[in-house]
Amino acid sequence: MPDDAISLTIDGTPDLPSAILQALYRITGRSTIELRRSIQQGEPLFIATLFGREHIDVVPRLERTIAYLDELGLPFLLHERIDGERTTIDVATLRSILEADTSDDDDTA
Repeated sequence: MPDDAISLTIDGTPDLPSAILQALYRITGRSTIELRRSIQQGEPLFIATLFGREHIDVVPRLERTIAYLDELGLPFLLHERIDGERTTIDVATLRSILEADTSDDDDTA
């Protein structure tokens, strides 16, 4: 996982139906085979780099993935990795991080 990133991992190893994997593919851009393998191995379903060029594309995908999993009632874990240190965070903390990052972007404009 890159430094300064948020990862989302499904809690447990559910055998999700193809329709759910296809919806996750449309949100994350990862193939259904990659998604199924990540779930089965307890690896992150999605990793969002917090800074850099990809940030503007990956953060909305992360937010949509969270909303979709919440809608399905599927539990998940969020991890923040900053300077090589990995910490479990909740959705409220994620929102604070993203809001702080957005306000930093506004300050530099």
